[in-house]
Amino acid sequence: MLEFRFDTQLLIEGHDLDEDTINDYITKNIKGDCLLAVGDSELIKIHFHTNEPWQVLEYCASLGDIYDVVIENMERQENGLQG
Repeated sequence: MLEFRFDTQLLIEGHDLDEDTINDYITKNIKGDCLLAVGDSELIKIHFHTNEPWQVLEYCASLGDIYDVVIENMERQENGLQG
C-alpha cells in the first residue's frame, strides 16, 4: 500500500513566484513526498504525492492562476485500474 495516494500536478501562473518559498510552504504544511516546484517568477510546475491534493490546489490558487491540473490515484494505477 502506498503512503501517499494522489499524484498531484499543476501549473501556477502569477507574478513574483518563488520556487523556494513554494517548496518550503508545501514541505512544512502539507504531508507528502516527491515534491518538485520548478520554474521562474511567472510560471511554476508543481508535482507532489499527497493524500490531501485539495490542500495543494488551495495553496497554489492563492498564489496565482492554476491550470493543467492532474490528480491521479496511484493506488488504482498500482492495481491495474485507470488512475
